[in-house]
Amino acid sequence: MKKSILFLIFIGVFSVSFKCIHKEENPQSTSSKSSSKEKLESQINEIKKFVNTSSKYNTEVGFFIDMGIASGKKRFFIYDLKNDKLLNKGLVGHGSGSETGIPGKLKFSNVKNSLSTSLGKYSIGNSYEGTFGKAYKLYGLDKTNDNAFDRNVVLHKYKDVPFEEQINPICNSYGCPMVNEKFFGVVENIIDNSKKKIILVIYY
Repeated sequence: MKKSILFLIFIGVFSVSFKCIHKEENPQSTSSKSSSKEKLESQINEIKKFVNTSSKYNTEVGFFIDMGIASGKKRFFIYDLKNDKLLNKGLVGHGSGSETGIPGKLKFSNVKNSLSTSLGKYSIGNSYEGTFGKAYKLYGLDKTNDNAFDRNVVLHKYKDVPFEEQINPICNSYGCPMVNEKFFGVVENIIDNSKKKIILVIYY
């Protein structure tokens, strides 16, 4: 009898413990998703203000890259600033020098030959034919990325960057935002049809 009672108590305690653990896991997952959304909204609001400071910037569309999202997930966002809606999104690689050896954690640098991604606002310049075909020059507008042009950090495509999301990390660049060839076509069409400079923001 005593053994039966003890067994029932043990099962009860185990069930309660399992429920507590289960409840603690879900909010973390939700929090992570909402955090990414909140970060994007914050960046959008900042860029809306920034593009209105000069007539040379495009006030209708902006590009946003969230380095806090895993590289196997779509983290390059094309956003309609005028109508407040997401137009498209795709995968984008980061610099190999940004790897820390710790999954989900990156480091950033504005130093030449660091092979790292640099955070900050970029003005997208003219296109040219480079190692990977057509690419766009990038001009860093902040102290964290003002060496971008000298470092040859550009927006380009690469055949080994997948189009669809995947579980594993995608290939790294030498510090450039590097996208899938098909997605590059979408980005290319927007840039080439813009009469004003489009702003690209890389944040973490």
